[in-house]
Amino acid sequence: MPETATPATELASQYIAQVTGDLEANLKEQERISADIASLQERLAALQHDHGVLVSMQQALGITQARAGSAVESDSATVPSPRRKKADAAAGGKQKARKSTTAPAKKTARKSAARKASTAQAAELTLVELIRRHLAEQKEPRSAAEIATALGQAHPDRDISPKVVRVTLESLVAKSGAERSKQGRSVFYSAPAQSGKAAPDGGAQPEPTDG
Repeated sequence: MPETATPATELASQYIAQVTGDLEANLKEQERISADIASLQERLAALQHDHGVLVSMQQALGITQARAGSAVESDSATVPSPRRKKADAAAGGKQKARKSTTAPAKKTARKSAARKASTAQAAELTLVELIRRHLAEQKEPRSAAEIATALGQAHPDRDISPKVVRVTLESLVAKSGAERSKQGRSVFYSAPAQSGKAAPDGGAQPEPTDG
């Protein structure tokens, strides 16, 4: 009995050592994969944040206007249907019936193209145009934060941040599309004067006052 018990004990010890090693390796692999997942989630969150900032900058610079125009052109270019022409030529006498069935499709395509064109025209009202209109409606100069708050309330569907509004305002000032004035450390913006006297960059005054 002692001779048979010794090999059994050694075999059990080997199995225990192997299972223990496998468990340790499994835990280490879980930790490694968990660390990789956490790193990827951080990268994904950073990319999503950068995407939101880039979209806001794109709207501010009016880049969506050119893309919207190209999208409308591509949609209008796909309205003709060469397959329908080949089928009509092969069908012969059934051309009249098929013309009547494809007419609504043409109208629907034109309506969808018109809707997309109107959507593109609405997209052309970029942040630049919105800021211009807002400044024209104001009687007093406004700060970038005030303009961003007002536009955010008027257009809740758009992501309008004070930083993007400030960059857009400085771009308008450089193009004489807006005037900039300082009151202490605060910077205010207003619509350009109607008299046509363009203010120099960096230090425009809203209106001359007596005294």
